[in-house]
Amino acid sequence: MAPLMTVAEAKARILDGVQPLAGESISIYEANGRVLAEGLSANLTQPPFDASAMDGYAVRAADVAATPVSLKVIGASAAGHGFAGKVGPGEAVRIFTGAPLPEGANTIVIQEDTRPEPPDGVTILAGSPEGRHIRRRGFDFLEGHVALEAGIRLSGRHLMLAAAMNHPTVPVRRKPVMALLANGDELVPPGETPKASQIVSSIPAGLKAAIETWGGEATVLDIAKDTRESIAAQVDAAPDADVLVTIGGASVGEHDLVRGTLEAKGARFEVLKAAMRPGKPVMSGYLGARKVLNLPGNPASAMICAQLYLKPLIAALLGLPTDEQVRELPLAHPIGANGEREHFMRAIASGGTVAPLPDQDSSLMSAFARANCLLVRPVNAPSLPAGALVPVISLDF
Repeated sequence: MAPLMTVAEAKARILDGVQPLAGESISIYEANGRVLAEGLSANLTQPPFDASAMDGYAVRAADVAATPVSLKVIGASAAGHGFAGKVGPGEAVRIFTGAPLPEGANTIVIQEDTRPEPPDGVTILAGSPEGRHIRRRGFDFLEGHVALEAGIRLSGRHLMLAAAMNHPTVPVRRKPVMALLANGDELVPPGETPKASQIVSSIPAGLKAAIETWGGEATVLDIAKDTRESIAAQVDAAPDADVLVTIGGASVGEHDLVRGTLEAKGARFEVLKAAMRPGKPVMSGYLGARKVLNLPGNPASAMICAQLYLKPLIAALLGLPTDEQVRELPLAHPIGANGEREHFMRAIASGGTVAPLPDQDSSLMSAFARANCLLVRPVNAPSLPAGALVPVISLDF
């Protein structure tokens, strides 16, 4: 029997050859959370002119070198309504935040340092050196400058910048489309009353939410019966999916028909048995251009394998980094030694420490729902006391 591979090796094989999906252009108002497919450069310069950063008066610095001094107010410059004239010796222009700096002026005196002298004068009470309170043209960015790099997940901050750069649309990676196929005569959809020996199919609901959190789209196919014909019909119902995610039914039992059905349709597979728990066998391959990934049928096993394998697969299709974010936290309580398989324990991180849940059975969904992280125990890890640092992966679905 071939030795079990590590989780890292299984992940590397699943991602081997996966290329980012093509880009598409969408409205800037619909792009939150999407991945930028190419660098975005500014279509204009911001600010487009020298602008005032404060309310006050635009003056010549030389005229206010000695104060107090009285100046003649020759007009006003407001945002959207600049002053068309020129500031000369002994003159000032009333100016407001964001307004263009008038020609001839080279500094701003804030209004707190002035005293109006009606009808058309102002007394400057404190001087202002050249350039004070002025936002120079291009202070934020220049036309042609690439201010947003490809590969970032767009947030409100990024989209505000893209809008300021005058982009009504942005190029983003197409969302990976996942088709989720559960199978088995024992399964019924949520809301239906199970008959004797039946249970409710729960994994697709969790997977769909996780996939959408990770940046993909998911379609839940009808539950396939334990026949090759039923499984094949559901596979054919999702011809345009980028990834077919099958749940359970991939081993060699009499009722485990998924692999044989897909191979009869031309699929090619590699069964990846990783030294991990929960979960061990994962099937990865292709059906035509579609990637196929089979997850275990136990709920915790399926969702943990999704975190470790499906999440980085989605990231690869989006052109994002595929490394899992691992941090270290001190144990809240002592923990026993681990065995020959890497153990991903459902755990709760709270108050700066982490503690595994008391029951780690892979069928328990109520316990899994309470967990907020996975405590990773390496192969043959020794027992550890409270306070020892352990690697932790946050559950983000």
